Amino acid sequence: MIDLLGGIKVLDLSRLLPGPLCSMFLADMGAEVIKIEDTQSGDYTRWDSPKAKENSTFFLLINRNKKSMRLNLKEPEGYEIFCKLAKKADVILEQFRPGVAEKLRIDYPTLKKMNPRLIYCSLTGFGQDGPYKDKAAHDINYIGYAGLLGQTGRRKGPPVIPGIQVADEAGGSLMAAMGILAALVGRERRGHGEYIDVSMMDGVLSLMIIGMGVLFGTQETPGRGDMFLTGGAPCYDVYETRDGKFMALGALEPKFWGNFCMKVGRPDLIKDQFPQGKRKDEVRQAVEAIFKGKSRDEWTDFFSDKDACCTPVLELHEAVQNEQTKARGMIFDLDHPYEGRIKQIGFPIKFGTSTFETRLPPPMWGEHTEEILVELGYCPEDLKRFREKRVI
Repeated sequence: MIDLLGGIKVLDLSRLLPGPLCSMFLADMGAEVIKIEDTQSGDYTRWDSPKAKENSTFFLLINRNKKSMRLNLKEPEGYEIFCKLAKKADVILEQFRPGVAEKLRIDYPTLKKMNPRLIYCSLTGFGQDGPYKDKAAHDINYIGYAGLLGQTGRRKGPPVIPGIQVADEAGGSLMAAMGILAALVGRERRGHGEYIDVSMMDGVLSLMIIGMGVLFGTQETPGRGDMFLTGGAPCYDVYETRDGKFMALGALEPKFWGNFCMKVGRPDLIKDQFPQGKRKDEVRQAVEAIFKGKSRDEWTDFFSDKDACCTPVLELHEAVQNEQTKARGMIFDLDHPYEGRIKQIGFPIKFGTSTFETRLPPPMWGEHTEEILVELGYCPEDLKRFREKRVI
């Protein structure tokens, strides 16, 4: 079992995708995560479709290894309960709009007075300052502002929405996890907590390395689909096959491009790895015609014995069944006491001395409320009163 974060207590006030994915990564590494949900609807993603039985399969994919507590922070006793939890917590993760945590009196300056060692992470679209901080937005808006959407798509074509929520997951979840882990290390050295302000737009901007490199080096914005890693070179592109499926060709190094050209019987194209002008279109058309000669699976077999960085473009159901996916344990089944047998995506980081295990299945709404309250010292009469007053 991975217990690198064993003993670390996290209060997760977030919902939807960015925050819950971040806290699940922390939980997978051994942290104790308590998912604080309101008493009205909880995390909205529970009720999305498709559903396993009661919860959505989407919710079940990003909330394992957590406990769930229903708590009304607007009730005085609910606030008191939260403060007791915060005093014992190592990390608080919240995803409110700027100013909301302050109105609820659960902001960092307030809680820091109760717990100086507290690490507090605010995860938002645009961050805690700047002219956009109060704007309503979603992933498509963040990647639009960050320039990613404008760079994604075919040459002379419109922008294309990426297949995953890049800002939510890479710009948000991963950046927040990285910040929290760094703050935990820093706390051991300095003895005090830290405030972390994560902006999903900032996160995406930090990933725009190649495009920014071209911009800063030439003072010109690269055209959509024009850079050598976005379809600007015939040696690095996606090609349709005879059966209407696709192959991904990533022959960036001369040796791989040479291997490709020799394997398909076109040694004359070796000199045209990065053609310019009209020749670029001529070479691309030649490669397109080559790939039209076989089905995707035939091409996969054809290149299985040659290093040419030429591989199939799998559909999602095929990726799940892929031999590499299985060998790495990236998809597994989990028995859930209420939802039955559910599918899970494996933890992506492998540690030499620890093996990933699921300690807790994704929680039902408020499943652990009473357990947590008892641990805080509340008695059955308190719990009855809390229920009657809708504190829990």
